[in-house]
Amino acid sequence: MADGASRQREWRVTGMDCGACATKVRGAVERLPGVAEVDVAFLAERLRLTLDEARTPPERVEGAVRALGFGIAPKGAAPERPKGGFILPDGAFPAATGKSAEEVEPMARAAEEVAPKWHATAKGRLVLGTGTLLAAAWAVRLAASAEVAHWAFALATLIGLLPIARRAVAMARAGMPFTIEMLMTIAAAGALVIGAAEEAALVVFLFAVGEMLEGLAASKARDGIRALARLVPRTALLEIGGRTREVPAESLKVGQVVLVRPGDRVPADGAVIEGVSGVDESPVTGESVPSLKEPGVEVFAGSINAEAALRIRVTRSAEDNTVARIIRLVEEAESARAPTERFIDRFSRVYMPAVVGAALLVAVVPPLAFGQAWGEWVYRALALLLIGCPCALVISVPASIASALSAGARNGLLMKGGAVIEAAARTTHVAFDKTGTLTHGRPRVTDLVPLAGTAAELLAVAAGVESGASHPLGKAICARAEADGIAQLGAMGARAIPGKGAEAVVDGATATVGSPRLADEAGVLTDEVRSRIGTLEAEGKTVVAVWRAGTPLGLIALRDEPRADAAEGVRQLRAMGVVPVMLTGDNARTAAAVSASLGLDHRAGLLPADKVAEVRTLARAAQVMMVGDGINDAPALAAAHVGVAMGSGTDVALETAHAAILRDRVTDVAGKIRLARATMANIRQNVAIALGLKGVFLVTTVFGITGLWIAILADTGATVLVTLNALRLLLFRPERESAAMRPHAAIMPRGGRIRLATDRQ
Repeated sequence: MADGASRQREWRVTGMDCGACATKVRGAVERLPGVAEVDVAFLAERLRLTLDEARTPPERVEGAVRALGFGIAPKGAAPERPKGGFILPDGAFPAATGKSAEEVEPMARAAEEVAPKWHATAKGRLVLGTGTLLAAAWAVRLAASAEVAHWAFALATLIGLLPIARRAVAMARAGMPFTIEMLMTIAAAGALVIGAAEEAALVVFLFAVGEMLEGLAASKARDGIRALARLVPRTALLEIGGRTREVPAESLKVGQVVLVRPGDRVPADGAVIEGVSGVDESPVTGESVPSLKEPGVEVFAGSINAEAALRIRVTRSAEDNTVARIIRLVEEAESARAPTERFIDRFSRVYMPAVVGAALLVAVVPPLAFGQAWGEWVYRALALLLIGCPCALVISVPASIASALSAGARNGLLMKGGAVIEAAARTTHVAFDKTGTLTHGRPRVTDLVPLAGTAAELLAVAAGVESGASHPLGKAICARAEADGIAQLGAMGARAIPGKGAEAVVDGATATVGSPRLADEAGVLTDEVRSRIGTLEAEGKTVVAVWRAGTPLGLIALRDEPRADAAEGVRQLRAMGVVPVMLTGDNARTAAAVSASLGLDHRAGLLPADKVAEVRTLARAAQVMMVGDGINDAPALAAAHVGVAMGSGTDVALETAHAAILRDRVTDVAGKIRLARATMANIRQNVAIALGLKGVFLVTTVFGITGLWIAILADTGATVLVTLNALRLLLFRPERESAAMRPHAAIMPRGGRIRLATDRQ
């Protein structure tokens, strides 16, 4: 932990294009005194750490990063060009907007950034330069003597190797001698010494090509985040004094009203106050069917108004809208590294020095012990050095995770990092909450059964107790009173009774709206009333009792219909070998009616603590995913190996669960597991490619079958193949049942934290 003098600092680091780059930055700064909790994310271009500025000033951290050839600038400032070029064109800088860096909202700045063509990047220029030098050397060989051609290839090697050697020296000074740049420098220089100048030049060129391809892959992954940022329009039509005025979308404040015309994108999260229109939310949630929006219904920033004009009241500022939070979630997820990734990272730290040691033995043992030719075995040792680079292995996991996170975000499936993906891939049981998860969460009142007074009086008291309620049952009671034109009675001291009901002082007496269990505990039910409750519950209805000052006023029955895709979602899970179960605070009869219609087991009458106990019991012998609405079921979500919140981008869904489903579709639960399993299969393929190619060429190199240029192809080729294989996940469609895979067998710890909340049902 940091002491009182330490504080968290954050920078943007430019020029990183692979996991190895992030490792180099981490290694350079974590050795500095007073530095702790270093977090480097190469896709988000973020360096975050805890710094004791009395021991190490921020300028020293920046100097350590710049020494490696990367650019670094404090969070919110204009990005800095790394040495040797920059990954973005000048037009991508905040200065191009006419504002200072601090004035430009980060999401808008991300939207402005456009990846340049490959030949405009520093690594692209290195490819062109080394390629031109190599071609020129070959031309010299055709036109001149072999000796002249040898010096031409040597010159091409030295010029192309210079920037690589400079980085190798900088990293060695930072305490990282075993890097791919150092191995390349030693191998190319050694090849020149033993007279293999042509191969040395070819190796430098192929290395540059591999570096460029890594940069292109990283740029493509970042394009996904930039595409999200571009969903929100730059301007909005703000209503002021009955007129509309065009203003920057990032300047909108909570409470302001904007006009969204047909065909326009919604500029901010908000609620419709006038108009009825179909809104295309597919850019945000992936839902292809337009959603009907009418007064009172929420809309997302970035969605497209398809039919009629809407007046919308802004409910979230630009930096807190749904798109901005999705971007933050995807970027932060990169820091939640998968257990497999952490293992490979530790393995690679041992692997590279071991290969260097093996190469040294290959170079000296055969000549010294067996009288073999020095040139031949030094050549083999140099090739072995190139094979020893673990780049493909190191990138095998983060490349797949990054692609999976991007594919998931496009389909409304959010997961907080690799640890969550690994846990989701191993899921054997899925526990569903009922209200708001398997059902729409919009119950309606079906029966009013007055026991004392009239139905109107019963509804007036109940609505008074539930005024301002956030629970779906309370909202339904208030909605019925408003629809019937019944004024709710004034109430004071309202409070929720978690899992049971609510109470308030109405007309000077305490009135309660609660479950039959709570009413039974209060002693206000007769046998006749219990019988009536049983009849209503057998019809699949939820019943609440209303009483005041110990006198029963009546019963209110409500029904919440299952989601249209709930039964299909359950069927898909069973087809994947996953066991679904419903956990609900509702009564046993209603739970049985709902679960029978959907085809899954159930546990009924559960308080929040009971749901937690059920999840923990399941988790002892199974890998459990808990799916709830993100508010009422937070304790159970925290107890599961993976907690998934449904809720169309609510604060809890995006900020407190391990994962979230934006489209409110039960079938997306199966889709999330499919994506996780496909990701783990992709990772296993990548590891097999990386280790398999290296294993084959290691043997062929030691036996003299393959040489230097094949060795660099083994490294570069493996890195390219691993990256391309990972990018296949960008095309993955989680809704396709054919994509289902067998459960992942690896064991991993659970990650993430969820704030606790109470539950009424």
